[in-house]
Amino acid sequence: MPRMDWFKRVSLNNENAKKEGDAIQLIFDGDSITDFWAGRGKAIWTERYGNYHAFNFGIASDRTEHVLWRLSQGQVDGLHPKLIVLLIGANNVFANPPEQIAEGVKAIVADYRKRCPNSSILLQGIFPSGASSTSPRRAPTKTVNDIICKLADGKKVIYIDFGEKFLSPDGSLSAEIMPDFLHPSTKGYQIWADAIQPIIDQQLGAK
Repeated sequence: MPRMDWFKRVSLNNENAKKEGDAIQLIFDGDSITDFWAGRGKAIWTERYGNYHAFNFGIASDRTEHVLWRLSQGQVDGLHPKLIVLLIGANNVFANPPEQIAEGVKAIVADYRKRCPNSSILLQGIFPSGASSTSPRRAPTKTVNDIICKLADGKKVIYIDFGEKFLSPDGSLSAEIMPDFLHPSTKGYQIWADAIQPIIDQQLGAK
């Protein structure tokens, strides 16, 4: 069960988002990897997304079920973003089989489509983790990504998997890119920002 501070964080996020309302053109949602844009990725966030009044709903440790619950509690009620950037499922990898994780992601995409029908969704493949290409997280992550990539519809749901940009030629993951082999460093956030910028420019216009 989530801690009480988690519920408070959800409530505060919802309150702050409502204050910004229609000014929000860009939403990010997910777990700690998204949440930490406010830490290691803060300077890049401000530079790249400040003009879009971007809002970050990501919360550390969240799994697919947490995002679904947050949405059910009115997270995006009254908001009309042009683009929703979604990255979720990493914390489900050892808790659920890949097919179930993919079903969770599918449910989130469907829920966002219902609540924000005029928004586009940028669905990202789960990032690679673990120091080596044989890390036990790699295979189930790939299986999930192989399933969720099919959610792209060529219209309102865009899929991108740029995980290889984090990796060395031998498939290993360096501490320079992800110090704990899960969460990006500032350099990792720069790689992320560069990878999705063309889609943001296309959907929101360059600023």
